[in-house]
Amino acid sequence: MSARERMLALIRERQGKPGEPQPEEIEAVRSHLASHPRNAAPRDAWDPLTRFRERALSLASTVDEAAAQSDVPSRVAAYLSDRELGSRAVCWPALAELDWTRWGLQVEARSARGDDFVGITGAFCAIAETGTLMTVSGAASPPSVSLLPETHIAVVARERIVRSMEDAWALLRSDGGAMPRAVSFISGPSRTADIEQTVTLGAHGPYRVHIVIVG
Repeated sequence: MSARERMLALIRERQGKPGEPQPEEIEAVRSHLASHPRNAAPRDAWDPLTRFRERALSLASTVDEAAAQSDVPSRVAAYLSDRELGSRAVCWPALAELDWTRWGLQVEARSARGDDFVGITGAFCAIAETGTLMTVSGAASPPSVSLLPETHIAVVARERIVRSMEDAWALLRSDGGAMPRAVSFISGPSRTADIEQTVTLGAHGPYRVHIVIVG
């Protein structure tokens, strides 16, 4: 018996269960998973957009708004110019058709490499409760674009701001199809306090997260 097996067997023993799961126990677990019961959610009298902005800012993200998708390039150009971050970026394929060149930007639709400093992505949805972006992996949404560059710019539609984590999972299930290989939750810039309890940004990912809300 491996260490893992011993640990699991001890847990079952302490729970007063037999060593091996019985058919009725397995069926009960399968039924529970299939029903997707909702867990407790926070009181949500707040406006989702206002709450999301407040929580995102508290996590050191920056937030901007664009009236329409076509306005995104101008808002991104202004952000990059204000911070002297250059004019080159990579993006998800879904954003490739935006008129980036009109605003002096050179944006390539591809996965990110180690020498890319700005990545522009969409987001499956945004979670107002925590100021978190939810992204899913796929051919049209390579995770590297949000993970490798020092600056991550995320474009999210206003109507895709949901109230809670439970709502985000419900939305993903309602979209149908197989679950993605990976679901990522992005709550501001990457950070760690492992070294002398001092918070350091960009330790395991982007130094900056900028969110453009459309609509």
